[in-house]
Amino acid sequence: MDRLGELMSPSRLLQNKYIRRALTLIFLFAITMTLSAAWTAQGQDEEGTGIPAYNAGPPPKGTKLPPILTKDQLWGPDAQYPYQTHAYELAAKIPTVLHQQPCYCFCDRIGHNSLHSCYENTHGARCETCLKELYYSYQQHKKGKTATQIRAGIIKGDWKQIDLESAATMN
Repeated sequence: MDRLGELMSPSRLLQNKYIRRALTLIFLFAITMTLSAAWTAQGQDEEGTGIPAYNAGPPPKGTKLPPILTKDQLWGPDAQYPYQTHAYELAAKIPTVLHQQPCYCFCDRIGHNSLHSCYENTHGARCETCLKELYYSYQQHKKGKTATQIRAGIIKGDWKQIDLESAATMN
């Protein structure tokens, strides 16, 4: 029994390289799981998907946002429906609001940093999600909502209720 106690002592066990490696792996696994759980809990919307990129506030003073395309710069499939060109007219009226909104078509994966990016090119005209979010943002802005309140509605999915055909008449 005395010999067994000597073999099982903590100092003796730690001298075994396999046990040391196993304990190191268990420790690293525990640390990784702890950190990843905290990381994934941030930036989740109600459906548990990640929130796409957005800017938490307006651009710094003196910073000029890239221009929104004009409706005259849209043609062919990008100008097939009135709601496509009208979206660009409205986007030009609220660029700072759009700068602070995520875009749930997840175009941040192609380099966009907010809903504003979608209207710097023709992407916004081709994407139903971008169009609905734009009209939702404009509608809420007209009601006096802040960019932060609008973002909360977008994250909640309220933009999905927008009907693009009727949105084309929004002013």
